[in-house]
Amino acid sequence: MSELHHLERPADGAPEGLLVLHHGRGADEHDLLPLADILDPDRRLHVVTPQGPLTLPGAPGRHWCVVRRVGYPDPASFAASLDALTTLHTALQERVGIAPGRTVLGGFSQGTVMSYAAGLSPGTPAPAGILALSGFIPSVPGWSPALEERPDTRVYIAHGTRDPVIDVSFARQARATLEPALALDYHEFAGGHQIDPRQLPSMADWIVDAIP
Repeated sequence: MSELHHLERPADGAPEGLLVLHHGRGADEHDLLPLADILDPDRRLHVVTPQGPLTLPGAPGRHWCVVRRVGYPDPASFAASLDALTTLHTALQERVGIAPGRTVLGGFSQGTVMSYAAGLSPGTPAPAGILALSGFIPSVPGWSPALEERPDTRVYIAHGTRDPVIDVSFARQARATLEPALALDYHEFAGGHQIDPRQLPSMADWIVDAIP
C-alpha cells in the first residue's frame, strides 16, 4: 500500500509536537482538519489528517477497516490499515523532526479504533497520548494492546451515553483496560455518536499537558 493521502496544517514556526487525527467511517481527511486550530489554538503542533484507504458508497465515503460487528474489526483490512498508518506516522515524525514521545494520535469513531491500534501496538514506539472519541479498543486475533511498554502514554476518552452506533459500554470497557496502567482522562456526555463541542476546551488543555 502506498503512503496514505493526507492533509497538513503546519505549526507557526518550528513544531513542538505532532497531532494526527483519524476520521471516522464514511468521512475523509477533510473531516477533522477544522479541529486543528481548536485543539491547538497557539499553533504549536504540526497537525495531519490522513485519508482512510478503503472506499464506501457515497461521498466522501472512506474508512479504515471492515467492521461487521462493533468491537471486532476484520483482521485482514485492520492489519493492512494499521501497517499503512504506522508507516505514515513514522515518515511524518522523521520529516517533521518530531519524536514519537511528542506525538498525539487521535480520532473519532473508527479513527479512534486505529488510534488505539497504532498507539498501543506491541513493539512500536509509545506516543505521548491517544485522543479517543466515541470509539473502542479493537478485538482482533493476533493483536492486543501492549500497555506495559508505554507507561508514560496518556489517554483521553470522551463518549456519549446515548451513542446508538458504538455503545458507551465500549468506552467503559476501555477505561477498565487502560486505567490500571496508563494516565487516563475519562469523560461521558449526554449525547449520541458525535464529538461533544463542550469537551473541546478540555481536550486542548489535555494536549498541552501531553506535549508540554
